[in-house]
Amino acid sequence: MSIKVTFPDGAVREFPRGTTGTTVVEDISKSLAKKTVAMRWNGVLSDLSDALEDDGRIEFVTRDQPAALELIRHDAAHVLAEAVQELWPSTQVTIGPVIENGFYYDFARDVPFGEDDLRAIEKKMSEIIERGAAFTKEIWTRDEAKKVFAAKGENFKVELVDAIPADQNIKIYKQGQWFDLCRGPHMRTTKDVGQAFKLTKVAGAYWRGDSNNPVLSRIYGTAFATKEELDAYLHMMEEAEKRDHRKLGRELDLFHLQEEAQGSVFWHPKGFTIYNQMEAYIRRRLNGSGYVEVKTPQLMSSKFWEASGHWGKYRENMFVVPDEVPGTEEEGPVLSGKSDLMALKPMNCPAHIQIFNQGIKSYRDLPIRMAEFGCCHRNEAHGALHGLMRVRQMTQDDAHIFCREDQIQAETEHFVHLLYSVYKDMGFDQIVIKLATRPEKFGGTIERWDAAEKALGDALRATGYDFEIAEGEGAFYAPKLEFHLKDAIGRSWQCGTLQLDYVLPERLEASYVAEDGSRQRPVMLHRAILGSLERFIGMMLESYAGKLPTWLAPTQVVVATIVSEADEYASKLVKQLKAAGIRAELDTRNEKINYKVREHSMQKVPLMFVVGKREAEEGTVSVRRLGTEGQKVVPSMDAIVELMAEVQPPDLKRAAA
Repeated sequence: MSIKVTFPDGAVREFPRGTTGTTVVEDISKSLAKKTVAMRWNGVLSDLSDALEDDGRIEFVTRDQPAALELIRHDAAHVLAEAVQELWPSTQVTIGPVIENGFYYDFARDVPFGEDDLRAIEKKMSEIIERGAAFTKEIWTRDEAKKVFAAKGENFKVELVDAIPADQNIKIYKQGQWFDLCRGPHMRTTKDVGQAFKLTKVAGAYWRGDSNNPVLSRIYGTAFATKEELDAYLHMMEEAEKRDHRKLGRELDLFHLQEEAQGSVFWHPKGFTIYNQMEAYIRRRLNGSGYVEVKTPQLMSSKFWEASGHWGKYRENMFVVPDEVPGTEEEGPVLSGKSDLMALKPMNCPAHIQIFNQGIKSYRDLPIRMAEFGCCHRNEAHGALHGLMRVRQMTQDDAHIFCREDQIQAETEHFVHLLYSVYKDMGFDQIVIKLATRPEKFGGTIERWDAAEKALGDALRATGYDFEIAEGEGAFYAPKLEFHLKDAIGRSWQCGTLQLDYVLPERLEASYVAEDGSRQRPVMLHRAILGSLERFIGMMLESYAGKLPTWLAPTQVVVATIVSEADEYASKLVKQLKAAGIRAELDTRNEKINYKVREHSMQKVPLMFVVGKREAEEGTVSVRRLGTEGQKVVPSMDAIVELMAEVQPPDLKRAAA
């Protein structure tokens, strides 16, 4: 019996049933076979050694292709686990997935690993890679797998076998004598991993993420196809550590977080200045783009969230509270447990429909662009929180566009052009757009989803921007566009979104009167540009290493004196600067000027006006700019006028031009 194999160029060839991918690629080209590490069979990434039993399409994956990077990291995790057990045989291995930018493996041992152990493990990994043992797959029975792992003392693996659904095979991958429970796929041999890897840190982790379970020792690592890519990544990580927004937040006195308010930000005056400037900027951009601003409640009944569909799909991420007055008796219960439930809003969209539903809307009224700087709460796990980047309380530059179907393309184009303009103002010009499609758990019908995905894709094509497909990553109620921007050190951040939603307007009975007098459902476009203000500010701090553009800097200029005779003149200058709308501070401390300059440079203040006795007599200032050598002496009013132009936000500069 033979099967037909279709190649990427459309060519079709016949092979005996049961032929492996290895045989096929070797038959095609010996040189290609040397580079190929895996295959896609009917679109599924698979072991090259898998037997081909039916007709299908094949695509070969070489080690230098982006698709191979996940395999390199997956195999590196297996090599890590083998290295650890060679060095410390009594260690139990648990799970070792690929994650963004690398991989990790969790281990159970009496003594946690230390940073010093990583170098020894790396050396052993290099040895294992050079052995070049083949990855081979075996299918075991459930009982056999449990028996073998139990005999080895691998109790965590026994538990994992029990967790595998009954209709799934128990796959075991071997590399030489060492083996592990794994879904696969893998490359050909350990040598395919290469030597461009690095173990990065050790951390503690609960087994299966449950604080009631044992604490394991987690080793993180990364791997790339080439040494050059690894070096570039490690350099980026070094830069990222220097730029960590949490570190900058402390050093620049911008904000802090504390255990008593997990995931909520305490903004200090300087940090809140940045926040307010960012909000004022985006508010002006929205006002200039035809948006109306609203404000909706923080706390709403669970019945409201049941109607929207969030109660069933999103409840684990919501803060739920009883609708009752707590008991005050010392001996009595605080809560009765009998009251109706309410929830803090995790998003603004259902509340915006309530505003839309007030009064009759005509087709002539659409589109309605409704914006809100809505404070939202999401019940993130404590371990997932990360400074400003992942919080429980956030404010979004959120808005919803209610429109007719024939307006989708124009509204999408309008939004995309606005988004690109905002990002350019913020200093970002490298943007990748992804269209995230229907997830496994979704609301509405497949037909509605297909229509929404097509409409959104067609509209985006009309803007002229390229985009990628992010399969299965849409919101539960709608497909979405994701806008990923690159920062100064090459990291990608997903900030803006646009979601096309037919489901929520139907669930919450939104309607308008069409031209023919019939009642129609509006299309709802959920959209944000900055996303969460907290996260965007954190990203800006890291991209700019704390040295924000002058219009955003909390302190835009410091007037510092060299001698006390200049104090009165400096004080007068600060008053003039503040009257001109410039955020200025006065430094008349009895310190040497070099000390003052160094200190304010560390605080990332964009400019300093240094004044001494001579400047006071002549009405001048010595201007020092952050990050540059030297200074220039100019008349004080000239310096103020020049700075007035520099501190203008970019949108206001354009308006004044």
